[in-house]
Amino acid sequence: MPGGLPSADSSQRLGCSSIRQEEPMSPLRPPERSVRKAKEKKGTFWGTEVTEALHWHGWELGKEFTKHLSLKNVHVKTQKLSYRPPATRFFITVFPQPIVLSPGMSLTLPIIFRPLEKKEYEDSICFEKPEGEFSVALRATLPRHKLLFPEAIQLPLCAVHDFSEASFPLCNVGDLITLFNWETPSPFHLTPVSGMLEPGSECVMKVTVQPQMALVYDALAVCWFGDNEEQKRTIKLRAIAKYPHLLAIVPANGKLLISVRFSPQTVGVQSVDYFTLEPVGNLTQTVLKVIGSCKGPLVSLQHSLVNFGWLSLGESVTQPLEISNVSDVPAYYQFDIDGGESVFSFDRPCGVLSGMATIILRVTFRPTHPIVCYRRVVCLVHHQNPLFLDLFGTCHSDTTKPAILRPRHLLWYRTNMARGLTFYPPDILSSMLREGKLQMDENRALKLPPQVPEDKPPEEYPYIDPMTEYFHDGITSDLTIFPPHVSVSVREFDFGCCVRLQEVEPLPLCLTNHTKGKITVAWICRPESPFRVTPETCDIPPLKSTAFRLVFQPSQRNTLYAAELEGFAFYKVLRHYSNIEEDSTMCPSWCLTIRLRGHTFEADRQHFIPHYVLDSPKVFPAVGPNTNTYRSVLLWNVGTSPITFCMNQDTCPSVLVKPCSGYVAPGAHQIFLLSTQPADMATHQHILSLQLNSYPKYTQEISLRSSGESLLLLLEGDGNLYFKPTCVGTSTTRTYTIKNCTRLPMQFKWKIQESDRKVLSVKPATGVIQPNEALAQAWTFTPGEETKYLLRSWVSVWRAQGSSGPESPESTRYTLRVIGEGALGTIRAQEEQRDLGNILVGSLQSCDLVLLNNGTCSLNYILHVEQIITGPCDPEEVLSDPLALQLDHYKGMIPARSKAIVQATVSPARQLHYTWSISYTISTPKALDPANAVGEQQALCCVVATGVYPSVCVTDVCAAGSARGISKLHLWRLFALETLNQYLERDPTSAELTYRVPTRHSVCPVPPVHTPVLLDFNFGAAPIEAEPSVVILMLENNGVVPVEWAFLFPSDQKIDVEHWAENTEFNPSELHQMRVQDNQLFSVSPKSGRLFPGQEQTVLLSHRHDFIGTDRLPVLLKVSHGREILLNFIGVTVEREQRYVHFTSTKHVFTPIAIGSSSPPKQIYELYNGGSMAVAYEIQLDSVMKIQEENFQHPVFVCLNPRGETLPGMTSHIEWVFSPLEARTYSVDVPIHILEGDSALITFQGIGYDPHIMGETAQFNQVLSPSVTPGSSKLTVPGQTAFLSQHRICLGNIPVYSKSSRLVFLNNASESEAVIFAWHVGTSNASEMLQIVPEMGVVQPGESTHCIITLQASGNACFYNVDLVCEVVMQQPLAKYEKALQEWEAEKQRQTVEFTITEQDLGAETNLKQHARSSADSSAEEKLTKSPAVTRQCKTLPPIKNLLAPNPPVSRSQRRHLMDKEASRLWAKPEPPKSHLLHLGVTARSHSMDDFLSNFCSELPKFFLCRHLQQTAGDKAVDKRKDEGGVRTDPVLLVLAGSSEQEMQVVTDLLTAVIRGLLEDTQFHQAVSRSLAEPMPYFHQFWTAESAKHQGRKRSPGGSSRASPSPAPCAKDKPGEEEERQEECEMSLVTSPRAAGEEPPDSLRDILHQEQLREEKETITRLPAFGNLLELVLENTLQNIMVEASRGEVVLTARPRVIALPPSSAQRGISPATPGHPASLLRTAGPGPSLLTEGKETKGYPQIVLST
Repeated sequence: MPGGLPSADSSQRLGCSSIRQEEPMSPLRPPERSVRKAKEKKGTFWGTEVTEALHWHGWELGKEFTKHLSLKNVHVKTQKLSYRPPATRFFITVFPQPIVLSPGMSLTLPIIFRPLEKKEYEDSICFEKPEGEFSVALRATLPRHKLLFPEAIQLPLCAVHDFSEASFPLCNVGDLITLFNWETPSPFHLTPVSGMLEPGSECVMKVTVQPQMALVYDALAVCWFGDNEEQKRTIKLRAIAKYPHLLAIVPANGKLLISVRFSPQTVGVQSVDYFTLEPVGNLTQTVLKVIGSCKGPLVSLQHSLVNFGWLSLGESVTQPLEISNVSDVPAYYQFDIDGGESVFSFDRPCGVLSGMATIILRVTFRPTHPIVCYRRVVCLVHHQNPLFLDLFGTCHSDTTKPAILRPRHLLWYRTNMARGLTFYPPDILSSMLREGKLQMDENRALKLPPQVPEDKPPEEYPYIDPMTEYFHDGITSDLTIFPPHVSVSVREFDFGCCVRLQEVEPLPLCLTNHTKGKITVAWICRPESPFRVTPETCDIPPLKSTAFRLVFQPSQRNTLYAAELEGFAFYKVLRHYSNIEEDSTMCPSWCLTIRLRGHTFEADRQHFIPHYVLDSPKVFPAVGPNTNTYRSVLLWNVGTSPITFCMNQDTCPSVLVKPCSGYVAPGAHQIFLLSTQPADMATHQHILSLQLNSYPKYTQEISLRSSGESLLLLLEGDGNLYFKPTCVGTSTTRTYTIKNCTRLPMQFKWKIQESDRKVLSVKPATGVIQPNEALAQAWTFTPGEETKYLLRSWVSVWRAQGSSGPESPESTRYTLRVIGEGALGTIRAQEEQRDLGNILVGSLQSCDLVLLNNGTCSLNYILHVEQIITGPCDPEEVLSDPLALQLDHYKGMIPARSKAIVQATVSPARQLHYTWSISYTISTPKALDPANAVGEQQALCCVVATGVYPSVCVTDVCAAGSARGISKLHLWRLFALETLNQYLERDPTSAELTYRVPTRHSVCPVPPVHTPVLLDFNFGAAPIEAEPSVVILMLENNGVVPVEWAFLFPSDQKIDVEHWAENTEFNPSELHQMRVQDNQLFSVSPKSGRLFPGQEQTVLLSHRHDFIGTDRLPVLLKVSHGREILLNFIGVTVEREQRYVHFTSTKHVFTPIAIGSSSPPKQIYELYNGGSMAVAYEIQLDSVMKIQEENFQHPVFVCLNPRGETLPGMTSHIEWVFSPLEARTYSVDVPIHILEGDSALITFQGIGYDPHIMGETAQFNQVLSPSVTPGSSKLTVPGQTAFLSQHRICLGNIPVYSKSSRLVFLNNASESEAVIFAWHVGTSNASEMLQIVPEMGVVQPGESTHCIITLQASGNACFYNVDLVCEVVMQQPLAKYEKALQEWEAEKQRQTVEFTITEQDLGAETNLKQHARSSADSSAEEKLTKSPAVTRQCKTLPPIKNLLAPNPPVSRSQRRHLMDKEASRLWAKPEPPKSHLLHLGVTARSHSMDDFLSNFCSELPKFFLCRHLQQTAGDKAVDKRKDEGGVRTDPVLLVLAGSSEQEMQVVTDLLTAVIRGLLEDTQFHQAVSRSLAEPMPYFHQFWTAESAKHQGRKRSPGGSSRASPSPAPCAKDKPGEEEERQEECEMSLVTSPRAAGEEPPDSLRDILHQEQLREEKETITRLPAFGNLLELVLENTLQNIMVEASRGEVVLTARPRVIALPPSSAQRGISPATPGHPASLLRTAGPGPSLLTEGKETKGYPQIVLST
């Protein structure tokens, strides 16, 4: 909506705010008096008030001018003063005399000024008081020019290209009329620039600044004034200009709404502006383009004409007319017609149409003459082009009946008028039509006959712009569209002031007939109208003029009068319809209007004060030079009296105003249309003077500005367009901005040369650019070759409103220079090969590929990917696999000298190695040759990755609780860990990946399984209520990606459902699983976990023995994104007294043996006793004998120990020999009977192979069965503080009769408690083969001890698989246990012999006997008091009894309650502390010497063979242990021999009671029976006769201290051989020359002596004892070094150091080192320190190289 337009529904409110109730303010206010009295400034001197100075102005020579000086007492006391007259003669006063002034009284002194010449005078009059003197200045000045205004003025803050205003008063304080003229520097402007001021008057100066730059402006404006403007005065003008900006704070991560106000002023004009958003710091800039259009009213009429038809004189007719506003902007409309004076009238000639409203107007036709009435009425709309409405009707009288005017006549009339035929009356036209001088066209309009040759077609009535039609009427403007038929000399008349109502002079009016026919003029004169035209009707001959008189007859005084008179001129022949021969010659009448005004206000009466609202614009719309521009002005009468107006066009002839005069009824409004035509681009100021109510004081000035707009287009970059280097065959597009710097829209069109159109293009090439709009165009540069380009293009602009084109002279052309370059380039990758490593199959991994473009141009690329899959797979199968590498984009563009990042996402589908070769091609879609749109494919980079599945394996296992006696190898087999690891290494099946992570996916108690793999986890067997069988697994992530694992019980896979939805019918298997899960018989802790590559974690699996029977539970081992393996947890619980052997399988496979072997090895089959009772077994060999018979009596299977016994929780080894005859598989079913237990049928299989056929594939060097455990020692049982350095010793392949030793360390991890250890060898055979030194001992806190494991291979080839158990117990708990056990045993012994005598009347003999024994009892009692058990004799202890478990009660809690109750009454035997069992497996395979030499010949020097072991072993079977050296006396017997009689009696009584109690105790009988069935203790086998003899020799005084400390049997010889060797040595000494008493010469004696010593040395070195001794020395030396290295005393990896020994002369007294003195090898002579050197030798000193 245009600014300042009042609303239609609030006219009173808006009108009151802008009512002009007083006369308009004029820039120059006329003075009300000629001389202004200056205000006299007064002062008070000691209570007397007096004027400080008297001024005389406007005096003349030869006259006297008197002024009065007033004195007033303003004090409360009476004032006395005197005065002295003025000193000059020009100022005269009365004779001086004393003055007395009472309080409040005044006195006036006359002072006369008598000038004698024309100059300025100055004097004073002095007053004296007791307090002092004061004077009053007397001045007479000449008339002068003086202007008063401020020295400086500060204008408000202004935006660039905007304007700011300020005002200040300019006062004439001089005595003369003053002319002034301002000189103002740019960008300031002062209004008015010049003028004249009367003395004492003032005017308001307006300062305007319109800056073009953001600066601080400080300028001086000079005002020249005076008669000739010879005086000047300056004023300082200050202004600050800034770029328009708005400071706002936007919260973080928030938004801010900023209101943008749009206030347009011109309807239909589109406004464009730009705002720049800059954050603090000017880091970025954002340009906001705002576009707005000014929307005005859109008023339309329902019809363009209203036909009233014909009616009789004196009648009237009314027609409806709809007027609509289809815009939402209110519209002010006005029909420019005076309804009171016209034959046509509107019920609402003016009003306001609200938005989207329609009203119905009533138009009335009331003719006063029988004529044809036609008037084209204009409807003025504020801010819209005018609308035209044709009103016509015909009036008939009884005598006059003119032809009826119809709508078709108007169409014909306009066409005839365009063809110039309407200046002829209808009768002439009819005759010309008859004569053929005229013709009719297809529309029956008249036309001239065509000329020969045919001329241009006849003229048609053109479309006329409403504004042009309104202004170009030949009256308001000198221009007219068509020549007028009848013209009026003057259209507006002003009668002025007509006080004499009856003496108003008429005004003349002249009408001219321009047609070729006689016309009649009829004026419409209403009787009540004060204006009329005489004569009312008159005929005017052709081309003649006639005068009329305008009569004004006002009816009352002091009244305003105004009216518009209407007249109709028509051809006289139209008075009767019979005069019209041809209907097409009908011509309507011409309406003539004149505006009249006058008033009858008397001279002393004020005219009506106008109350109005004036909505006037300030600027004309922009147009080009010499083009009309229009504006509308709204004058709204908001008062109660009419307003007359008159626009004086003489003051501003450059602006056309229509209407110029008229009146506005109360509440109505008047719309003015203004038109001007700027001649140039300069800004023109137009000031229109609007006089209201015919009173000069009520004059309102309307100020407008206009300027012509030239064609001005601004090209970016001064008309230069630069393109970056572009790849040949591609295109570069950049935007180029052109800006319309005018206020008019312009059309533009780009022209590109024909030769450059393949290289250069622009979009859009043509269009319209709005005012102040910056239009961004897309220019595309497409080089065709590698070169530089310099191109030119032109743009032509012309005005959008005009009909000119780009080639017209009115257009303007601008040149644009385009610079570009065609280039070529390549792309490379920052990393030519990218290794993504290992990626989980099915997962996604992304990486960024950096592409580099080092060229000067941007490159469009297309990427290609080729996939290669390698690894253990079928090449044909993987060829059909889809690409496992996806790029986020395959096409793109890389700018010059920059990089682009392409994200590659890899998702391998197989566990294979992937290689992706990425190549690229340069896309050149704009290439001249379409076949080369894509360049050659070039290699870019390579991406490799390996698809992997998460992998986990079991690296170690150990047992605790009831299963702690099971060896690691046996555990490895029970849990099938080797098979489990093999399954875990395989790829998962597609079914196993149904649920990649643990998921509850079933509602069944037994969820379905998606894996085909099933394994048994066998926890073994144990008695009921025994400790839970605990197995600890060490899980290790042996893969390269993190792995998540979980043990899922059936309940972990079941979806929780409501109770009503569960199935209550279960099968036995489901019930069993529910019982196992509900009682938590099996548990896993933790049940899930996450392992990083190389990380380990222990998992504790336990089985509780709460119910007798076999417990089973399917547990799913789920590896996320990997395998699923169903583990069948199995655990057996037996009764306490049940004899039970746990068979893990019914099939056993022997190690394959080569056929033809002379000595097949022994192999072992293990039996594990899972019960609490010893088990006797017997193997039935009938089937074995049958196999032997089938194989020609060859013992294929031989069982060496078919009978035996297995202790509870222990394992027995059954030795077998498998000797195949053929290269095939042998199988035999052997029953194994368990005494008082369940038997089993075991299938034994063996495979024989031919080594000559199998060659290197033969497994001859296999030491163990396929199930072997790895050598990890990290796994420990919870609570275990001691651990072995290794848990398995594999000696490998060894020859028979060899000796092998290994060093094992036992570490105590506790920092506070020592541990006691003891080694146990499982079977008697193992004790013969293995030796452990030391067998028991103590390890201090934080320390370690070494143990030497020695295996002596027998003479038979066999497999060795021995489980050594190291029992470890804490020392402090063990000490407490032993102390408590001693106290318990002492108390038990006391209670056994103690009894109470209850008889009261015993005889004297009994008393004497009791008294005789009292002394012995007292001495015995004294000894017993020393025991800790006797210190508590004051209180009888509870009886000692071994607790027997009662019959199992109903529940476990009741059974525990009874046991606790029984235990409270009995003193239970102390329980030993819990010990930990450390298992050490020793494995080896011995071969016969022939087999070992044929297969492992190079390994033989590594072994030490005992050459006499076979004879020693045979003798051991025959020899018995013999006692050497005298009778041994027991120390106990020696103590008893020295005791007294009383002591002997006490001992006798005690033993008698003990023996009697033992004979009566059934438990003791059972214990003796069991002990007799037990095998001999393991240490009993070490006793032999040789060992007894050796012990006796050590005790003898003549025993040698150099005997070998090692008890190894290989270090000893037979007694007979030793005696023979001693005899030989003695004989050699006896037969020597020296022994025989001969004395040979010294030289011969020396030779013989040396020869004797050599032979002795050779003999000694050939002795087996020497070899054994040497082996022992070396073994002990190496063991000592290893032990010292483990303790940190020796660093084996240090550099060798040389020790320089003393000279050899210092060692003459020392015998050389011998094998009997191994310590001398490392000992140096001399007390002093040795000299250490490196890298050099010292002369005369022996050197020893040590590695420390």
